[in-house]
Amino acid sequence: MSSQVPRNASVRLDDLIDQRPVGRFHYLLLALTGSVMFLDGLDTQAMSYAAPEVAQEWHLSPSALGPILSASIAGLMVGYLLLAPLAGRTGHRKLIIWSVTWFGVLTLLCAVANSEPQLLALRFLTGAGLGAAIPSAVSLASEYAPARRRSTFVMHIYCWLALGFVAAGLISRVVIPAWGWRAVFAVGGALPLLLATVLLRALPDSPTYLLRHGADHSAVHATLRRLAPDLSPDTRVLAPEAHRADAAAAAHDRAPLLELFRRHRLLGTMLLWLAFMLNLAVFYAMQSWLPTVLAQLGHSASTAVAATALTTVGGIVAAMFIGPSMDRHGAFGTLGLVYLIGAVFVALFAVAIGGGAGGLLVAAFLAGTCVTGGQMSVIALATVLYPPRIRSTGVGWALGIGRIGGIAGPLLVGLALDSGVPVRSVFLVMAAAFLLASLVVAALSRASRDGRSAKTAALDGLGGQLPPSRTTA
Repeated sequence: MSSQVPRNASVRLDDLIDQRPVGRFHYLLLALTGSVMFLDGLDTQAMSYAAPEVAQEWHLSPSALGPILSASIAGLMVGYLLLAPLAGRTGHRKLIIWSVTWFGVLTLLCAVANSEPQLLALRFLTGAGLGAAIPSAVSLASEYAPARRRSTFVMHIYCWLALGFVAAGLISRVVIPAWGWRAVFAVGGALPLLLATVLLRALPDSPTYLLRHGADHSAVHATLRRLAPDLSPDTRVLAPEAHRADAAAAAHDRAPLLELFRRHRLLGTMLLWLAFMLNLAVFYAMQSWLPTVLAQLGHSASTAVAATALTTVGGIVAAMFIGPSMDRHGAFGTLGLVYLIGAVFVALFAVAIGGGAGGLLVAAFLAGTCVTGGQMSVIALATVLYPPRIRSTGVGWALGIGRIGGIAGPLLVGLALDSGVPVRSVFLVMAAAFLLASLVVAALSRASRDGRSAKTAALDGLGGQLPPSRTTA
C-alpha cells in the first residue's frame, strides 16, 4: 500500500490515515492512551483494596462502606454520559489532559480525607473524571488507526485498563502493610499528574476536531505530519464528509448526542446499548459474587482469588486474537461468535463450579476470554459503528447506559441466591444472557447495514455523495 502523499493536491483525512503503515507514531499514541486507561483501572480498583482498612480505621459497617465503594461507579456514569460529549467542543486532547489532571488531584485529596462524607464525595468526583477520560482515549486511538487495524488498536488500549486492575492489587499488597491505605491514594494520585505533564508535550489532538472547528492550515499539518512526515505543505486535507451536499448535517454535528438518535442510527444505538448491558451484567455479577460463591461451595480462599483473577487474564489473552479477527473478518460477526462461544464457556463454568480446583480454574479462564474479552470487543464495535465526530459521545453513552446492566447483574444474583436458586442455575442464566447478546449483535449488524443504506438513499436524494463506509460488517 502506497504511503506517498501527492503535492499540490487534496486528500481526505480518512484516506490519508488508511494509507499509512503502522509505525512509531502509532506506537507512541497507543502507549499514551494506554497509560491513561491503565491509571484509570488502577484508580478504579484501588478503593476495593483500601476499603477494609478504611472501615477499620473509621469503624464503618458494611452498609456504610457500600456507598463509598459505589460512589466512583456513579461518578463514572456521570463522566460517560455528561462529560465525554464535551470532547466535541474541546477536542479529545484537552479533555483527556483535563480528566487525567482532575482525577489525579482528587485521588490525592482522598489520601487526606478524614471522614466518610468527604471520601464519598471525593470518590464520586474522581469517578466523573475517570469516566470522561476513557471514551476520548478510545476515540483518539481509533481515529488515528488505519481502518484495517482499528479494532486491534482499541482492544490493545483496553487491555491496559485490565492491567490497571491487576496492578492495583499488586501495589496495594506492598503499600498498605507498610504505609497504610492513604499511601495507595497518594501513589494513585501522583502517577496521573506525572502522566499529564507527558501528555501536554506528546499527545496529539483529533485531526477531525481540528478540521471541523476551522483550525489553521498549519496547525492541521503540524499534527498530521507526525503521522505522515511526507505530507506536503501545499496538500489540502479534507474532512471525511467534506463533500457531502446535505446542509442539515452541519446543524446535527453541533449536537453529537442527537446524532445517536437520528433515524438511520436509532435502532443500532438501542441494540448496542442492550449488548453493553448484557455483557456488563454478566461481567460485574461474576466479579462481584465469584469469591463469595466459591467460598460458600467449600473452595479455598486462594482458589477463589485465582479464579476471579483468571476471568480478567482470560480476557487480556483473548484480546490478542479477537481484535485482529474483528479487523480481518468483520467486527459484527466476530463479536457475535465471541458471545456464542461465551455462552458455552459460561455454561461449562456452571458445571465446573462444584468440582475440583483444577477444572474450575480452567473453566474460569475460558469464561473470562469471552466475558472480559467480550466487554473489550463491544467497545471496539462501538468505534466501528459511529463516525469520528460523534465517536466519543457514542462510546461514552454506551458505557454509561451499559452500567445499568452492571448494577442490575450483581443485584439480581444476590436476590436469586437469597431466594434459594442453586448457584449452577444462576450461572446457566448468565450463559443464556450471552446467547441473547449474540442474537442482539446479529440484529445490530443488520440494523447497521440498513441504516447505511437509508443514509445513502437520503444523500442521493439531495444530490450528495456519501463517503465510502469504513465499517467492517
